[in-house]
This record gives sequence, structure tokens and C-alpha cells, in this order.
Amino acid sequence: MIKVWTDAAEAGLLDRHAERGSTFAYLPGTAAARAVSLTMPVRLESWSVPFGLPPIFEMNLPEGVLRERLRLAFAKATGTFDDFDLLSIVGRSQVGRIRYTGDREQLNEDVPFQSVDEILERKRGGGLFRYLLEKFASFSGISGVQPKILLRDEKAFADMEQTGHRLSQSYKGATHIVKLWEPGEYPQLAANEYFCLTVARKCGLDVPPYRLAEDGMALVIDRFDLRMDGTYCGFVDFCVLNARRTDEKYRGSYETSVMKRFGQFANSTHVRDDMEKLLTLIALNCALHNGDAHLKNFGIVYDDVQGEARLAPVYDLVTTSVYLPKDSLALTLNGTTQWPSAKDLRKFGETRTGATPAKVRSILERIHEAIQDTAREVRSYIKQHPEFEELGQRMLQEWEKGSATSLRS
Repeated sequence: MIKVWTDAAEAGLLDRHAERGSTFAYLPGTAAARAVSLTMPVRLESWSVPFGLPPIFEMNLPEGVLRERLRLAFAKATGTFDDFDLLSIVGRSQVGRIRYTGDREQLNEDVPFQSVDEILERKRGGGLFRYLLEKFASFSGISGVQPKILLRDEKAFADMEQTGHRLSQSYKGATHIVKLWEPGEYPQLAANEYFCLTVARKCGLDVPPYRLAEDGMALVIDRFDLRMDGTYCGFVDFCVLNARRTDEKYRGSYETSVMKRFGQFANSTHVRDDMEKLLTLIALNCALHNGDAHLKNFGIVYDDVQGEARLAPVYDLVTTSVYLPKDSLALTLNGTTQWPSAKDLRKFGETRTGATPAKVRSILERIHEAIQDTAREVRSYIKQHPEFEELGQRMLQEWEKGSATSLRS
């Protein structure tokens, strides 16, 4: 049995149920503000699913390399290794406000220290990948097929003080996300994402601070859910908002599963601005030829489960077509997964956000200008890093094709 915590307070108990399912029950007297999700309010009746875990508890489970690493390390001890086992391992360190412990344990994150500067500066080659996985795998409750780990930077506290902020010295959780790649699988993935995030930032979208390692082997990103007092914002991805499991993340449309769903759950005085940002992000994914903009790669954040909900900052933005030349949209738009034309996106923006034709055209133009500006940075990076030239040139070609089709046609 697993104890579920929200905002560092006990909220309820999660247990296996029937042959392959699970059930969650709130503890007696749990306040409405302790709800685990916008989609699962506090109630007397249990929340049960016939297979796996409810979407909110599955949301941060590692996939791919990290999951396999943990399976190999723990399967012998547990005898099995399903989602319930995985959650019991990585549950104490997660993205967002939910944590998990044994039913008789107290909450204690205690993520090990690790210098971010060391990751950014030292050229450790494949050794960095193995070292970080071994040290931080069991502290990394973060979803994604590509390897990501959560760590606590030794200098984060001092760096924040220099900017006028102060993170509590008693804070024991992770401060950064480190994204890695294996050269034989997705070459230069960190630099790929670095420049895609740069385009997003130049478009005026909210992007957490991010840095690329000198050797291009890792991308370090500040957590966007961490507050200065050591508490966390709530975070929910669109798989959860659509009541879908992770393996259903490619099911749905941008019209209904993203835009309409956001309109149903968004709750703030900034809804119109956030709708514009969401439209910008969807169009940007099309222009950059990111075929992995699925339901888990959009999210909302909130300080109070009963309060305002805003669009989450941008994350997991990559030009996937350099690895998968025939890649297409992750979800449907206008009934198809083909890259949309500018006309399609203009119609999408006008009908789904209520924006004027002039406003939508200005959004597409802003994306085009951001891509052009970032392309110059890519060319400069190529001159300094010849190992990036092949992939960098292909990225520029994909951006040019994406812009021509989705922004300028």
C-alpha cells in the first residue's frame, strides 16, 4: 500500500485492486484543498481503475531507458515490476505537488547533491550518462521516453540569493532536470532541444531557464514547479485532463483534447492570454516539425487546486523529423496528422481562440521571425561545434520547410 501526500500533507492511500487495477481513497477529514488533482476532488467514495494506476498517479512515471534501468535494479527484490512498483520507488521525488511513501513512512525527499556546473563543464562522454543514471534514477519521478533525471544542485541556493530570491536551506528536494541522450540513438538531442526552446522563448512563451553542456551531452533545466519556500506548484498534463493513460498520449485532436480541454480547466483572469500562448505553442510545434507534441507535452500549473490554473511553461520541444524523416503531427488537426498549412492554422486559431484574423497572422509572423533569428544562432553554433553540423543543417532545413508550409503559405 502507498501513502499519497499533497503539499507535504497526508491525503490518502493507494493500493492494488482486483487483478490488474488499483484504487485510491482519501483519508477521513481530508480537506478539499488536499485533492490530488483537479480531476479527482475529495470524496468519500474511492477512485478505482480496472487497469494500472489512475492517470494522475501514472503521470510522472519514467519510461524508456530510465524505467528499464529501475526494472533491472529492483525487479529481483520485488518479484514483479509494474507501475505500482515503479511508483513506490520514484514516488518520493516527483514533478508537481504529489509525493508517495510506504503507508507507514513519513515524507522525506533527500535528493543527493550534484553540481550543475560539473555537468555543464566537464567532458565525461558516455560516463556522465551512466554516472547520473546510477546516482539519481530512483529520485527521478519524471515522465518521458528519453533519459531525464532530477537532481539537487549544490549552488542553487547561493545562485538564487544573488537574484534576490532565497530557497530555504532546509529544502531537500530536486532543483533541476537534466536531460541526456545516447549518441547512437538520437544524436545531438540536447542541442536540438536547446535551440527549439530558444525559438519558443523568442516567441514570447514561458520557458524555464535552460543551459546546454559545453560538449552538448546534456541539457539542464530549472524546475518550473518549485517555489522559493521549498513547496511546489500543482502540475497536471493533458493526459490527466483527458482521463487517459500514458499509452493513449497520441490519441485525440488539438481542437478537442488540447484547446477545448484547456478551456474547461483553465481558471484565471489570464485565460485569453494563455489561449494565445497555447495557439502559439501548437503552431510552433508544426513549424519546427515536432511530431512528439502529444498530450503529455502540454500541461497546466496551479498554486491551489481550487484556485487559478494557468498554462504550464514550455517543455519537451524538439525537431523530431531530423530523426524520423516521415514524422507527422502527434495529434490530429483538422482531421489529419499531416503538417497543417498556414491557412489551416489561421482557421484553427480564429475558431478555437476567438482571435481576430489579424491577431492570428501576427502570431504566425512572430513565430517565423523567432525561427529566423534562432537559425542564425544555430549556424554560429555549427561553426564552433563541427560535430553538430550534420544534424544542425538538417534542423535548419526542417525549420525552413515547416515555416514555408505552416507559417507562410
